Amino acid sequence: MSAETIVAAVALGVAAGVLAGMFGVGGGILFVPTLLGLGLGQLDAEATSLLAILPTVAAGTWRQHRYGNLRPRLALVVGVSSVVGVQVGVLIATSLPEHVLRRLFGVLVLAVAAQLAWRSRSRGTYPSRP
Repeated sequence: MSAETIVAAVALGVAAGVLAGMFGVGGGILFVPTLLGLGLGQLDAEATSLLAILPTVAAGTWRQHRYGNLRPRLALVVGVSSVVGVQVGVLIATSLPEHVLRRLFGVLVLAVAAQLAWRSRSRGTYPSRP
């Protein structure tokens, strides 16, 4: 991996993080296209994006446990269910051709954009009339 690729990856990662924070979307919505731009395949980009969530989950779980907000039994149920869901997702994702997986991700991005637009509209961000 060249120094130029590393610099591009860092710059794109920072830009994606800033945009995700500004728009209130999950970073994966911007992280996956960034990884695609760096040459990863759709499946690898999605898997990398999901793997990148683990440190955030661990830190959030630790912090919420310290606040007394963690319900261990419920967390265990959600965690085990997530592992099962990941296995089913892997089976589905690996059985689909890459172009189908890419189109499905595009549909997800459009759905997130529609949700953001709807939330913006329903929150009354437009100036009110006197």
